[in-house]
Amino acid sequence: MKKQEKPLKSKRPSWDEYFIEIMDTVAKRSSCDRGQTGCIIVKDNRILATGYAGSPVNTKHCDDIGHEMHTVIHADGTESMHCIRTAHAEQNAIVHAARVGNALFGGTLYCNMTPCYACAKMIINAGIEKVIAKKDYHASKRTKEIFKEAGIKFKLLNKEVQKYNNQK
Repeated sequence: MKKQEKPLKSKRPSWDEYFIEIMDTVAKRSSCDRGQTGCIIVKDNRILATGYAGSPVNTKHCDDIGHEMHTVIHADGTESMHCIRTAHAEQNAIVHAARVGNALFGGTLYCNMTPCYACAKMIINAGIEKVIAKKDYHASKRTKEIFKEAGIKFKLLNKEVQKYNNQK
């Protein structure tokens, strides 16, 4: 009897790597080149919803008519510029789940960067239990505080801060 050779095993990505790769693909649909971000929400390793940064349905996109920039002055005197024409990827993923009737309670959210404070509050209220971000966000301090207070598990894969064109 001939001895059977052991098959070569391929390198399968971890679940986090797998979902981050899918999130990167979703981000390519963004219609705001300044904040080309994506988001997916999963539960039990099954995708419940996706979202990317984009203008509301049937409205003009940044890529077509330009950004709607607003300056925000923070309590410490620093300034940051934000495009407010688009809804954030996290917002669009949560809204997508609501439109199709998918409950997000107990889910995990994968995103390009630490969510902003407004998105963090939506994530908490949607019942999402864990957030995994690829990079950090320049204004993430308050998000990290509220996630800790609310008991949200937060994992930052890379401490690099997302940079934008024309960021001060």
